[in-house]
Amino acid sequence: MEQDQDTDRTGARVALVTGASRGLGAALAEGLAARGYHVLAVARTVGGLEELDDRIRSAGGTATLAPMDVAEAPAMQQMAEAIAGRWGGLDLWAHCAVHAAPLAPAPHIDGKDWARSLLVNVEALRGLIALFEPLLRQRKGIALFADDPRAGQKFFGAYGASKAAQMALLRSWQAESATIGPRVVIATPAPMPTAVRARFFPGEDRTLLSPCTVEAERILSAL
Repeated sequence: MEQDQDTDRTGARVALVTGASRGLGAALAEGLAARGYHVLAVARTVGGLEELDDRIRSAGGTATLAPMDVAEAPAMQQMAEAIAGRWGGLDLWAHCAVHAAPLAPAPHIDGKDWARSLLVNVEALRGLIALFEPLLRQRKGIALFADDPRAGQKFFGAYGASKAAQMALLRSWQAESATIGPRVVIATPAPMPTAVRARFFPGEDRTLLSPCTVEAERILSAL
């Protein structure tokens, strides 16, 4: 992790955002920083993280950048250990990392895209839950996720199946944690002009979509 000089404040509220370089993840990171959280921003895109850090700093917030792939289990293990050692826990974890496989008829889904969808959207998430659940319980924290229901829609076989499996896992965890914590929140944002959506609907009028900042503010306010 690229350490910010202000991150050794043991009393700071700490928010981890996985998939923070763009879209809803970036908007949530900025919204959390504006609310006084120190943001741990994880994504593969270094440039996007650096731009996010510039925006957070210019608004008076602080962040630590972690250019990592959530599907790399050893890297995520190292991150969890670093968080435990420095802050002792997490107040909030917002997960927005996703693999959006190209649209394709079910018989023509590429095997590599299928495997990557299941790895990132299901298996990696399972591992992250195991790593971050103890950190969230230390601070009675919140785990926040975004649903995008596509199961059964034409050409969404890989993305829709992996997201449906992801939601099944999360709703089980949500039910299991209802009385003991952490609090698991599953939000369903309105359609947003994200890069993922642009790949799915390239001819869409993006001016009709809800900005990511608006959806992030709505979700965070509801928490």
